[in-house]
Amino acid sequence: MVQTPVKPVTLTAFLTLLETNPACEFIDGKITQKPMPKGKHSRLQTKLSNWLNEALEAQGTGLAFSELRCTFGGASIVPDVVVLGSDRILKDKNGDIADAVEVAPDASIEILSPQQSTTKVIKNIKHCLNHGTEIGWLIDPTEKTVLIFHRDLPLQILDHSESLLPMPQILRPCDLTVGTLFGWLQV
Repeated sequence: MVQTPVKPVTLTAFLTLLETNPACEFIDGKITQKPMPKGKHSRLQTKLSNWLNEALEAQGTGLAFSELRCTFGGASIVPDVVVLGSDRILKDKNGDIADAVEVAPDASIEILSPQQSTTKVIKNIKHCLNHGTEIGWLIDPTEKTVLIFHRDLPLQILDHSESLLPMPQILRPCDLTVGTLFGWLQV
């Protein structure tokens, strides 16, 4: 059987495709679909986005967004939560938030799903850091651990309930502990 070679997809071609649910991402020249969020993932994503927005809006320094497509540095990714400083939030001609985000976020937050590749998620966070993101979190609800990625600092592994999660500059001073974060899973 003769197979026709598959033509590589470009970022430009990827961006013309219809959106999927859950979202597809384009990084390292490959298209992958994110897994469908489950209960723990969805709860943490919702509570964290709300908590971040409450703090950011009170300070007037930015906004947090869930599942926002960010296209920059030759990739198009959809982190679970992103934080954008006010100066990075583009507006359309009507003064509303623009639909397209073509900058790296100030913070990129991923919540690991059981069937998700840890390596792929770390690659997405590293891509953000390599293009100007200040901080990345990888939240693992199963292990109740948060991996903290910085551009110029070693990896931090936070798994004690009293540990404070480091915040991007636009959110300081603001305190959130590992215990509070995973406490949101209790019903």
